[in-house]
Amino acid sequence: MTLIDTLPVASGTLERSAPVNLRDLAGTPVAGGEIRPGFALRADDLSYVSDEVAAALVADGLAHVIDLRSNIEIRITGRGPLADHAVSYHHVSLLTDLQGSMSRDDLVGGDYRDVYVPMYVSMFERSAPLIVNALAVMATARGAVAFHCAAGKDRTGVLAASLLLALGADDDAIVEDYGRTGPNVAAIMSRTRAVVGPMMKAMGIEIDPAVLAASEQAFHADAMRDTLSALRARHNGDALAPVREAGLNGALIEMLRERALA
Repeated sequence: MTLIDTLPVASGTLERSAPVNLRDLAGTPVAGGEIRPGFALRADDLSYVSDEVAAALVADGLAHVIDLRSNIEIRITGRGPLADHAVSYHHVSLLTDLQGSMSRDDLVGGDYRDVYVPMYVSMFERSAPLIVNALAVMATARGAVAFHCAAGKDRTGVLAASLLLALGADDDAIVEDYGRTGPNVAAIMSRTRAVVGPMMKAMGIEIDPAVLAASEQAFHADAMRDTLSALRARHNGDALAPVREAGLNGALIEMLRERALA
């Protein structure tokens, strides 16, 4: 019996389930072609997938997991059934101090873009070395790499955008990929409900999960477009500048391209 079988959460025990925001980045247009199948997958929380889903992912070629969640979140659900497979695990928390980075007002603010654009810009700038770390895993891995946070939306969205920028994707392709999460928001909030309560409590944030779910329904794909614009305005026209300054160089980009392109 593993931790995930016995850990008490909001009520009862955590129910294993299939991801509801999992997708292969295959087919995304980038400079010189498009991303090939089986290079990189983005997902919502993989720590409490069912045994069957874990086995199917590995059978399909999953070899590495990049976990973008905070230490608090990992203490709640651990690694889950994928820990029982020959899958390399990389913890790269894009919000190393989740408790100090978010408040109730941040989570249930006004316009979706006003709430999330500053958060995304901050992640690009403050977590740039960690983004480079994650991209280096993708560049050197053998087999498919899946990266995930809790919802597969925010931290996962920032890493996906960083990868696509490095591969030469244009803004429309990046925003389209981010926007594909929109129709999944209700299912994401339902799946994460049992985890959100204990996580928020550990962070000292009192919030009704139903209120948070309602706020998330205001999802707007232009949050990513506005993030890219804000980064360019702050970094002389280069949205990827903070990540380059943290170590993303031409050699690493070329390795990513060799792995990613069909």
